[in-house]
Amino acid sequence: MVSWRGIYFILTLFWGSFFGSIFMLGPFLPLMFINPSWYRWINNRLVATWLTLPVALLETMFGVKVIITGDAFVPGERSVIIMNHRTRMDWMFLWNCLMRYSYLRLEKICLKASLKSVPGFGWAMQAAAYIFIQRKWKDDKSHFEDMIDYFCNIHEPLQLLIFPEGTDLTENSTARSNEFAEKNGLQKYEYVLHPRTTGFTFVVDRLREGKNLDAVHDITVAYPHNIPQTERHLLLGDFPKEIHFHVHRYPVASLPASKEDLQLWCHKRWEEKEARLRSFYRGEKNFAFTGQTVIPPCKSELRVLVVKWLSILYWTLFSPAMCLLIYFYSLARWYFIIIIVILVLQERLFGGLELIELACYRFLHKQPHLNAKKNE
Repeated sequence: MVSWRGIYFILTLFWGSFFGSIFMLGPFLPLMFINPSWYRWINNRLVATWLTLPVALLETMFGVKVIITGDAFVPGERSVIIMNHRTRMDWMFLWNCLMRYSYLRLEKICLKASLKSVPGFGWAMQAAAYIFIQRKWKDDKSHFEDMIDYFCNIHEPLQLLIFPEGTDLTENSTARSNEFAEKNGLQKYEYVLHPRTTGFTFVVDRLREGKNLDAVHDITVAYPHNIPQTERHLLLGDFPKEIHFHVHRYPVASLPASKEDLQLWCHKRWEEKEARLRSFYRGEKNFAFTGQTVIPPCKSELRVLVVKWLSILYWTLFSPAMCLLIYFYSLARWYFIIIIVILVLQERLFGGLELIELACYRFLHKQPHLNAKKNE
């Protein structure tokens, strides 16, 4: 049965992203054609204000407890984050971690291309320059090159979240993973899927070449009580009681140099995740057995609490205020309609805001291809 808590959560996030895309991000669209670097700097911070909202709602309104153990983050460092994909919501729950230990404005996510067409959420993700993929390497390789080289060229620090498993853990995905394991003489996994390493190794190598990588954060996520597998579970009010993140930080200097060794390194991390999660779920359902304690947050809990309540207050008032603005002022109504038309058409005609931003940067800097290195 649908829960009022779930409806409130989903609608608050949706309307915030919808009106935020139009009234907060929309006015800065022309800046993309003048100075893409400034456009990126501003958009990262505007999008980050919305990313605090799900964190605030989950912890303040719904009592979700987040426990983070292992290695500490270095605030602001440039990294690739690899994580097991237990549910379709893992990427959102990670914001609870990053809000305390890093900066939300740095995060970018690799996610499936179909999401960019979702009104509100999709528009905001395009404006944030997330990397949308087709899950076919021959189609994705060139796009990865272009986006990563762009971030390196504008000296934009980022923490890029990648799910090497490619999809969340379900009965069907586990069966496919076990089929792959049988064919290749590999161990069958129960708590993770066999990772696809092509994209991961490419991203790490490209960021290293561009001198835009400090570390790889290997994160294991686990849910000791209930596991909200999809958005439907949230709509039903099935929020996780606890979320456990176990972090391993690998400085870039400690990573293997060759692509083949880096692939083996990634597979080794997944073997460790399987063993770690087996001990977690069959034991006391925490990561205490690792011998690593809870990480002290980089930001005080008072600061985090203030940010959470300010976020709830701001976004609770923002959407109704924009509705009143549209209702009372014809100029606001015309602006509202025009921006929606622009956001819909640009995605259909040009593929998304992030691709237009990339094209503007190339034009302004007279670079027909950011990825010229691949032709050498």
